Amino acid sequence: MKRKTTNKRAGKSSRGIFNNGIVRLLLRVIKLAVIIFVGASLFGVLLFRFVNPPFTLLMIERGFERKADGKDWKIDKDWVSFEQIADPMKRAAVAGEDQLFLEHHGFDFNAIEKAIDRNQHSRKLIGGSTISQQTAKNVFLWPGRSYIRKGFEAYFTLLIEVFWSKKRIMEVYLNVIEMGDGIYGVEAASQAYFHKHASELNKYQAAAIASIFPSPLKWSATNPSKRVKHRQFLIRKNMRRLGPLDF
Repeated sequence: MKRKTTNKRAGKSSRGIFNNGIVRLLLRVIKLAVIIFVGASLFGVLLFRFVNPPFTLLMIERGFERKADGKDWKIDKDWVSFEQIADPMKRAAVAGEDQLFLEHHGFDFNAIEKAIDRNQHSRKLIGGSTISQQTAKNVFLWPGRSYIRKGFEAYFTLLIEVFWSKKRIMEVYLNVIEMGDGIYGVEAASQAYFHKHASELNKYQAAAIASIFPSPLKWSATNPSKRVKHRQFLIRKNMRRLGPLDF
């Protein structure tokens, strides 16, 4: 009996050592994965502070969607510097998407709270994302909605707010966001809709482009519905209310 008891104890002990070994190995793997992710994300954020992002995952996804629909592959974009973007376009983006852009540190908690409250009483989801959040999402993440992606979005938003200037965030934002079917960035949108350079946009044209940001595949900047026309009016009204944009 003593021998059997000893053998059982030895078996339990060996299994415990084995299990502890697996746990330690998993912890090491997780730790290594976290270190690699943090290092890679910091490298990417610092790189794109100086280097213009060549494409986004949304651009690639939309390209494949066009091919699946029997259309030609189309990613129409042409990077322009912050100085080459007309002031009315910058004002329209702030007026339409994030009026506290120059004041917050990446998050507008009042807007987020309002969006959560409205979404609880509406089938149509309403976003409360700032320009910084939208930039982080477009440049570093995949399209879609999930709590996991929102968590990564918050992480990258903090990083770009720390390592980028507001000027750089706005420049990247206006160069990568979707502005139509296969159209990305303000220069491509300006050429497609008004046949002029982004530096030449007036307040009406800038408001027209900004008005379709929430739904660029359904709404038209040049043939707006009543809803979009009203949104353009509100954007122009907010543009007049904004003080100097000190980037």
